[in-house]
Amino acid sequence: MTYIMFLLLMGLVFGLIAVASNPSPYFAAFGLVVVAGMGCGVLVGYGGPFLSLILFLIYLGGMLVVFAYSAALASEPYPESWFSWSVSINWGLYLLGVILIMSGVLSEWYEVSWVPVDDLMDLTLFRGDVSGVAIMYSLGCWMLIISAWVLLLTLFVVLELTRGLSRGALRVI
Repeated sequence: MTYIMFLLLMGLVFGLIAVASNPSPYFAAFGLVVVAGMGCGVLVGYGGPFLSLILFLIYLGGMLVVFAYSAALASEPYPESWFSWSVSINWGLYLLGVILIMSGVLSEWYEVSWVPVDDLMDLTLFRGDVSGVAIMYSLGCWMLIISAWVLLLTLFVVLELTRGLSRGALRVI
């Protein structure tokens, strides 16, 4: 389990580096998919499969909307790929920064902290993620309603900003 979690966390870091180092939204979208998959895999490893599935579906749905807007607005004829010089230099600098931070934190690393949620509870009737989702919908229902309205308002604001002078979202900036 330790090796699987290590691979998932390293995939998460490499996906974040891929998103941060590429200025083109076309190639950074694959990095976002990798980050979503690896992050949800980490959640599954810690004992939250239901929350992981819900976050993966919501995150990928939101990412598709954001990718569609950014791809429509950033219409460049020759986007920079992962193998161009500027992206490779950024990739190397971010990887060097991660290695330096990891070497400073490595002396404090302990494997006993990798315990799933279900191993910490002895005699319970519910799993950790299911009871958390139930509390989110029962006690936090007003926050969910406010968040839904804010997201709807944000969608209308983004649509109005990208509309421009009645030419639609597919315009050259």
